[in-house]
Amino acid sequence: MSDNLKGILWALAATGLFSVVAAMAKVAVTEYHVLQILFFRQIIVLLSSLPSIAKSFPESLKTNHPGIHAARLIGAFVALSCSIWAVAVLPLTTAITLAFAQVFIVALLALKFLGEPVGRHRIGAIVVGFVGVVIVMRPGVEGTFVWHALIPALGAFGAGIAIISVRKLSQSESTATLLVYQALFVGALAGMPLLWVWVTPDLEGLIFLLAMGVLATLGQWVGVQALRLGEASVVGNIEYVKLIYAAVLGYVLFSEVPDIYTVTGAAVIVGSSAYIFHRESMKTRGV
Repeated sequence: MSDNLKGILWALAATGLFSVVAAMAKVAVTEYHVLQILFFRQIIVLLSSLPSIAKSFPESLKTNHPGIHAARLIGAFVALSCSIWAVAVLPLTTAITLAFAQVFIVALLALKFLGEPVGRHRIGAIVVGFVGVVIVMRPGVEGTFVWHALIPALGAFGAGIAIISVRKLSQSESTATLLVYQALFVGALAGMPLLWVWVTPDLEGLIFLLAMGVLATLGQWVGVQALRLGEASVVGNIEYVKLIYAAVLGYVLFSEVPDIYTVTGAAVIVGSSAYIFHRESMKTRGV
């Protein structure tokens, strides 16, 4: 199995975990502020990274790429905060669909900054996947093109920067180093305003927030592994599968019934991701 194929499989697991976290965030924002939810997530990320960091501290925190880390951290903060904010003001499927703009951003940035080959097959798969998104959203649907739509779009831009940075950094630095920097920086930014927005959770709420943090942390570890193995433009295309996860979770948890447009668009989206997987399989076999 090629590294790109391995990266695709890891990415499928990561998108599933992040979709579950997004659904949980849609529940949590009814009780807690976006920054409080994000703060809890970063605490778990930090705790998960500490054992690996401690083994070779302080060398494990040294980096030769502070500028890339800075870009990645800013992008991650924008992406994470906007992803939680978006599900608070938009339907789950809509929020995740609009965030797919990051697939285009990743492909373009990968070409420019990573020198990855983004050939006609990958570009075609990305375009077809986005056509699926347009089918789902169908221009003119009520409530879609409002200012709230800018929230996941901004998050997509931040995510694109973060993904390209992680792909670059993961070739020379450990997953624990990447995550501990994120936990400290994003946690600090989210934690500073908590004095004004903090809501003390009861036991059930605390367990729920911690569970979100555990799943999000697991998703980030898996996601970094996907980018360590696979090229960013290949792994990024798997983001489209989130729509399928979101449709299922939206139906089960929030009684959001997918219409014919959602079903049709989902089929197109799955087809685009399946084509990328098929192409990588052919390349592995030398076809």
